[in-house]
Amino acid sequence: MKKIFITGASSGVGESLTRHYAKSGAQLALVARRADWLERVAASITPRPEIYVCDVRDLAGLKAAAADFMAKHGMPDIVVANAGVSRGTLTEMADDMATFQEIFDINVMGMVNTFHPFVEAMKSQGHGTLVGIASVAGFRGIPGGGAYSASKAAAIRYCESLRVELRPANVSVVTICPGYIRTPMTAVNKFKMPFLIDVDEAAIRFARAIEAKTSFTVIPWTMGIAARVLRATPNWLYDRVFQHMPRKPR
Repeated sequence: MKKIFITGASSGVGESLTRHYAKSGAQLALVARRADWLERVAASITPRPEIYVCDVRDLAGLKAAAADFMAKHGMPDIVVANAGVSRGTLTEMADDMATFQEIFDINVMGMVNTFHPFVEAMKSQGHGTLVGIASVAGFRGIPGGGAYSASKAAAIRYCESLRVELRPANVSVVTICPGYIRTPMTAVNKFKMPFLIDVDEAAIRFARAIEAKTSFTVIPWTMGIAARVLRATPNWLYDRVFQHMPRKPR
């Protein structure tokens, strides 16, 4: 029986990934801020997961959740740092300064906080997989989404650094960069989302990448091609085209 620890598990990709792994009988630990949403998910799957109501910005809370799960079930085979937020931001808006901080704290430090309690145990046992959910938004700066793009770029590089650090200990780090996935997070977007896929299909593809211990992947692959083209686009052309791109709501 696999043991899997997932943050942001109460909705969206986290919930779908939870349900995917539950079908194989995995022992799950689910972390999210909303107790009622967590309970709804937990009550519908077997075996019943451990649930921890915790904000990923709360390092002490995550360490307590990790310690409780490991005391009951042992070290998890897979830890998925999935919790994340996305909002439009503008640097000139005073009200957005707190939003910038929140996005960085959740999307970057939340990932660090999620992995921290498990790294030493995985290193000492010589196995384990840490999964960081980043985004193709981390490939180029998206106008009106500076905080989100920057946070996901930071998450990508953080996971890369961690992957190299843990390679001698036989601990895998998987970085997944989703494109557009049909979730509550993308439901607020009023613009066309290319290569949009359903969340359950995304969960299946995520799980495949995790099982294969793929170091870095973009899902869906079609978005990966588009993202690589954008990354190679000269700045003068990128700027000219994307200055007119529809903005994510603030």
